[in-house]
Amino acid sequence: MLFIAQSFNVQAQDAIVAELPEIQKVNPGQQNGDQIFTEVDEIPEFPNGQDALMKYLMENLRYPTEARNNRIQGTVFVTFVVEKDGSITDVKTLRGVAPSLDEESIRVVKAMPKWKPGILKGEPVRVQFNLPLRFVLDPLPPKMLSRKENEIPKGMKRFHDYRICFYL
Repeated sequence: MLFIAQSFNVQAQDAIVAELPEIQKVNPGQQNGDQIFTEVDEIPEFPNGQDALMKYLMENLRYPTEARNNRIQGTVFVTFVVEKDGSITDVKTLRGVAPSLDEESIRVVKAMPKWKPGILKGEPVRVQFNLPLRFVLDPLPPKMLSRKENEIPKGMKRFHDYRICFYL
């Protein structure tokens, strides 16, 4: 399987794991049109590269309010297939954190534009791809730790207490 991240810090509890079809490594000489590959000569690529993927994720991925209010953090691993034409299919949570974070991750991946497809022996092929999305909340300031959960001190704004990290 292909991971575009170099390191992971999963803080998930009660992870949700999707049942995935078994994907077997195939001798390139024995390939058929529907085979999903995990090893190819050229891996699939988001249009205009990894920097563009980072920009897309930063502009489109939102920290769900429920997860933010409950201070839920962790890394959602999303798996999908990049088709021969570059379209994204079979989007599933490989390892989840919480339903709201998992759903947001899947929503953003399903909305992605077509990728440059994976290439094997000069031909485009279907490729399994895994994408980790890490949701991290900044620590609360000491003033907020002693307050009720929904009470925000004067002059502070709730939307400043979270960020989403991408390891590409």
